[in-house]
Amino acid sequence: MDAQNPHADADRIAEIAAEELTKLPEAFRSCIDNVAFFVNDFADPEILHDMGIESPYDLLGLYSGVSMDVAGVSDVAHDLDRVFLYRQPLLAYIEDTGEDLAHAVRHVLIHEIGHHFGFSDEDMEAIESAA
Repeated sequence: MDAQNPHADADRIAEIAAEELTKLPEAFRSCIDNVAFFVNDFADPEILHDMGIESPYDLLGLYSGVSMDVAGVSDVAHDLDRVFLYRQPLLAYIEDTGEDLAHAVRHVLIHEIGHHFGFSDEDMEAIESAA
């Protein structure tokens, strides 16, 4: 199954995500050991509601946790930081745009991991360009 397959299952998207993570700059990768990655078909309805998102297809990924720019060194983690990739919206996105699934997954990963670091959109664009 190739990265452009519009029927990629969750395991395949997780494989693509793992491959794409290895392409990110080392400084970026070395700080995400405490982040867990998940592939779900869609975001939970409560999340969509809380974010004011009407269509479940409008959310490709999500960072859940306390960003490093907010968390203090002495803070005790009360929960695991997570990055979610949403399979159905990703597949719909590549079908609509013709973009490669691996590229779309990399873009979402960088954006969501960037939230973990508290990066700006400009920071994330620079990292994506370097990847």
